[in-house]
Amino acid sequence: MAYSLGLTLYNLANRAKEATSPPRPPRPQGPLIWVQAAGPDSVPQLLGLARRLEEEHGITVVLSSATAPQKLPAGVIWQPNPIDNATEARALLDYWTPDLIAQAEGELRPALLHEAHARQIPSALIDARSPAILRGREGWWPGLMRGLLSSFNVILAIDETAARAFRRAGAEPKSVQVSGRMEYPSTVLPCYEGERTELAHLLATRPVWFAAALPESEEDAVIAAHRSAMKLAHRLLLILSPQDAERIPALVTRMEQDEGWTVARRHAEEEPDSDVQVYLAEPASDYGLWYRLAPITYFGGGLDDSGIGRDPMEAAALGSAIIHGPRAGVFGASLGRLAAAQATCLIGNGHDLGVTLGELLSPDRAARLAQAAWAVESDGAEATQKVVDALCKLLKGAK
Repeated sequence: MAYSLGLTLYNLANRAKEATSPPRPPRPQGPLIWVQAAGPDSVPQLLGLARRLEEEHGITVVLSSATAPQKLPAGVIWQPNPIDNATEARALLDYWTPDLIAQAEGELRPALLHEAHARQIPSALIDARSPAILRGREGWWPGLMRGLLSSFNVILAIDETAARAFRRAGAEPKSVQVSGRMEYPSTVLPCYEGERTELAHLLATRPVWFAAALPESEEDAVIAAHRSAMKLAHRLLLILSPQDAERIPALVTRMEQDEGWTVARRHAEEEPDSDVQVYLAEPASDYGLWYRLAPITYFGGGLDDSGIGRDPMEAAALGSAIIHGPRAGVFGASLGRLAAAQATCLIGNGHDLGVTLGELLSPDRAARLAQAAWAVESDGAEATQKVVDALCKLLKGAK
């Protein structure tokens, strides 16, 4: 009775909210899962899940989120978040006829879930963290949370603490399982192995660090850090990839004239010989090579308002220890996971960069940091597999 009252009040509060239905591509044949993201941070994991469902099981995923991902895996359809009221929920389910509804993290859409349950469409809560009614839907909904949670066929919580929270909020105890956090998909950037071997032989035992996507505003900090670190390791090589290729001539002039360093330029087919202190690389070029050669990477932009310009998981996947500033830009989710595992070095200013770089010149220290980052990058594969297995089991049971 309380659930019915709560749902009625919720629907009354949202009945006036109408929206023009988005363009909808034709529904593909075969099994289809509607996957609802809770926020932007959950989208990468859900895209990785969707890719595996399509590649391994031929299941189409319709992913709904606030903004469109920059790139969609094959077999994944994106749709903007629907208005959560009874009319929109019925229209959505009428069109897509999903075989399964999956919602992420714990943000619940009452109208959609109720309509799906009424049609006997199974539902799952994945990567579940804490239960909450849809953001922006403030109000008194007696019994609504408990009723919605009890309707899920399975709730896959990130840990036991989250599992207890869902049980206390009304989920059926037998439906709640601990799966762990889903993996954050990343691409291991390629490189030409012959060139890597050749450069590694040329560099031999030289210490190397890489400044990635460096904005002009941070050039002073990187140059000062290199100058300071060379007092500890006089053979230290800096591989520098500026954010803007037009900065290369000015950087060459400055470092050769003001610092007295020998600078080699990759685009001029020059080599980082033993007398070279700085090797300048083209922006966004050969990053997979540089991460493999440099045990330490500084991600440019973190001390600048622009924020970090590359995903630090790229370096984590290839064993390069990570230094970064406080401004994460669009990579807050990546850095949050790494920071939670103490797998990066956070600096607050240019002076800190020099100090931290000097500390990481100890091979053991850099290796420990890189190992922790690699563990974070590779963690979650087992959890994602548990989610895949659970969703496929629900689909089989629905047939």
